[in-house]
Amino acid sequence: MVDGAARGTIVVTDQAGTRWHERLDASGAVYGSLLAASVIVGQSPLRETVPPVELAIILLATGAVFWLVHVYAETVKQYVADGRLTRVSLEHVMREESPIILAAIPPAVAALIAGAVAEPSVAAWWAFLVALAGQLVWAVVATREAGAPTRVVAGSVFVNLLLGLVMVALKVWVGH
Repeated sequence: MVDGAARGTIVVTDQAGTRWHERLDASGAVYGSLLAASVIVGQSPLRETVPPVELAIILLATGAVFWLVHVYAETVKQYVADGRLTRVSLEHVMREESPIILAAIPPAVAALIAGAVAEPSVAAWWAFLVALAGQLVWAVVATREAGAPTRVVAGSVFVNLLLGLVMVALKVWVGH
């Protein structure tokens, strides 16, 4: 049984009546943000940028497909491990993997807003920058949640920034 609880924590009771709490995993949002950035790079080379509405739809659809794939894979893994599948466990996996799709929303919104006032290529860059910013912020949140020391948090930010710069290089390279 899943009950809403105070302060955004979800209380889950399994069939044995054991209660436990869950929080969304920020590392999934890092992955989702990197996925969104890669979608923008793939769909928006410098020469021919897709319209912002189309880019937003592609971002959300790709996030949804990857979310479903992760839900499926984790559900199969759990079924193999204990030989059963319950509605509660499926709902848990769906929530646990939700940061993948949730991370696609801010860049999609950025594409739509920037697209309303600027050229499609500018909208794509804004969406990309929002995805990269999300990736960096979520990297900090994920390492902090893991109890990592400051140097590891800084290292995580550096690695994610480096990945973002690789995406920028790909965007520029693919566009020429």
